[in-house]
Amino acid sequence: MPTATNRGVSLHYETDGDGPTVVFVGDVGYGAWLWGWHYDALAGPYETVVWDLRGTGDSDAPAGPYDVPTLAADLEAVLADHGVGSAHLVGAGLGGMIALRYAHEYNRARTLTLYCTAASGDAVDADALRSLSLDAGDTASLDGAFSPALREADPALVERVTEWRRADDATGEAFAAQAAAATGFEAPPLYEVTQPAEVYYGVEDPVVPVEAAASLADDLPRGTGEAVEGRHCCYVEHATVLTDRLTAFLDEHTDHEV
Repeated sequence: MPTATNRGVSLHYETDGDGPTVVFVGDVGYGAWLWGWHYDALAGPYETVVWDLRGTGDSDAPAGPYDVPTLAADLEAVLADHGVGSAHLVGAGLGGMIALRYAHEYNRARTLTLYCTAASGDAVDADALRSLSLDAGDTASLDGAFSPALREADPALVERVTEWRRADDATGEAFAAQAAAATGFEAPPLYEVTQPAEVYYGVEDPVVPVEAAASLADDLPRGTGEAVEGRHCCYVEHATVLTDRLTAFLDEHTDHEV
């Protein structure tokens, strides 16, 4: 599997498909499983890249603290290693914050799709964020992520997700370092982030309030926002609808012949 290196830290990533590049940037603690539904929907007409944040999956887990500028530099290392000239960025929570920083600081970002993301870590409920860690327990850590209706209707899915999380999620000091990156984030001047952007947010998200995500959408010059039923992982719970929306958005801003 390919790896990139940023200042001695090894960063694991995987690719699939052939076409314009879409890069998925994960949230605090979560492994690459988070993007399985999106990955499957887009790989083919698009090249998909999924990257393990430092501290997660097969990437190195150096001692913290981490911060969003460092994580954005990690993303730049991944894209440079893979030879990507430009990419659509899809980020969730902390991943959305990384995408915002990356789009402002580097020159490869074409569009932004942001899930459950705030422009400031001050808006993030730190206690609710910590409750999502596997350190809180297999069952308890799902409470803020998925609706009770999903967990009751599809216990087999919940079991699979739990297995994936045990294999790949960040816990302990690595989770804490990623969480600190999210709660310590301050967005660059949003009027300078001029890429087309879509922001989706869960109406019952305990981590990022609706008002914070909606404000982000309003403050991005080319941003739109939309509420989604569900909690902090609403984009997983409603992946079929949101991947359709994502595909349409990417197609609108992509020349597949380039």
